[in-house]
Amino acid sequence: MKSSVGRILVSLVPVVVLVVLLALDISIFGSDSILGPSQVALLAASGVCILLASWLFKTPWKEFEESIKGNLADVASAIIILLLIGAISGTWTMSGVVPAFIYYGVNFISPKVFLLTACLICAVVSVMTGSSWTTIATIGVALLGIGKAEGFSDGMIAGAIISGAYFGDKISPLSDTTVMASSVNKVPLFTHIKYMLYTTGPSMVITLIIFTVLGLSHGEAEASQIGLYREVLASKFHITPWLMLVPLITVVLIARRMPALPVLAISVVTAAAAALIFQPGIIEGIGAKVADGSHARIMLAGTVESIYNTVSLETGHPQVDGLLCSRGMVGMLNTVFLIFCAMVFGGCMRASGMILQLARLLTPFTRSRTGLVASTVVTGTTLNGIVSDQYLSILLTSNIFGNVYKKGGYEDRLLSRSVEDSATVTSPLYPWSSCGMTQATILSVPTLAYAPFCFFNLISPLMSIVIAAIGWKVVRKKDADCQ
Repeated sequence: MKSSVGRILVSLVPVVVLVVLLALDISIFGSDSILGPSQVALLAASGVCILLASWLFKTPWKEFEESIKGNLADVASAIIILLLIGAISGTWTMSGVVPAFIYYGVNFISPKVFLLTACLICAVVSVMTGSSWTTIATIGVALLGIGKAEGFSDGMIAGAIISGAYFGDKISPLSDTTVMASSVNKVPLFTHIKYMLYTTGPSMVITLIIFTVLGLSHGEAEASQIGLYREVLASKFHITPWLMLVPLITVVLIARRMPALPVLAISVVTAAAAALIFQPGIIEGIGAKVADGSHARIMLAGTVESIYNTVSLETGHPQVDGLLCSRGMVGMLNTVFLIFCAMVFGGCMRASGMILQLARLLTPFTRSRTGLVASTVVTGTTLNGIVSDQYLSILLTSNIFGNVYKKGGYEDRLLSRSVEDSATVTSPLYPWSSCGMTQATILSVPTLAYAPFCFFNLISPLMSIVIAAIGWKVVRKKDADCQ
């Protein structure tokens, strides 16, 4: 097919098929669509892409195969991290770390400033860790429990947690997405981070103001409800400040810039040890359900079970029981399934060249400064929904617009910032993306429930366009040469 318009129209077909199938899945299966139906939709759209590209674009199967293999290889470490996050979910809960956070947190954090505090805490931790996933899986889970005890909706709490975590991830020199966006566009890391503050700073300020207003307008939780949480947790777990050693060790390792995988693995081991020391009754109860024999055998079974399997504790109070249910590694397998299928679809779209064809739709809008940045932001945001992975979105958006920025005389740092303002922060807003599925799984809050409250993630792309329209710190090389 030689017509460029025809190629663009053909390239739209797999995307339309995917959107229609996902919409049908959600209407039929609801929140359960992520347990299989969404994966089928991604594979079906991949099949449509392969058939069209093979027939009309003459793309050989070998290119599809290599592209899919490359995508799967790129997410291999993320899959291991995801499984370790599942293990942390289990061990931090059954060791009493998360219950201790909730127990102490409802005393020290006022409901009026809870959303503001949760957002700020996650921002600070994410800057230190360079990982939104790690922040949400540890501190985020604990904050979710505190927020529930204080009467906030799950979506609102998750929105504050994710907003803070992605702000910190975006400006942390330890963040892989930040390093990737700067390196792909050949911008020094700290130059990239400093330039992002012109858009990221105002976005975060607005986000904090919104969460402050929401918190101040929130009615005080009943003292009896907060008291119930404290009483039930204290009766079920041995709550002691010593449990805080587990997150403290994790933070120290992060501060020493140890890679994410060993940090998470050590966190799992220390939490499992804390469970054996401080919650032997709980571990014994879990182990007794799956093993018999000696006491040591049962305790070992309980420890392993809390690491890999979905475990729940019954307290007689459903609202508290929901906080004491951990997914373990097994609970992450649906997310792994979704990520694999998303990588297949993204690989097919990339191998077929359809992504580049779709990018041509925005070419007429790149003639002005505002239009160029807006096109970059729209592309980065849209690619998150198409390829379902923020790393691919960063890479592809940078490749698509690199020459356009150069021809326009714009600095590389403007491209790297525009890419991060879109491709990095909007990924958790798609239910079928790797980030969206991961955060929904970790927090047990559907993506569509928390997305409206992810104010930072929603404002950041718009702020990038606004700052470009104003022209604040946007320099063209032609203009600079005249000065």
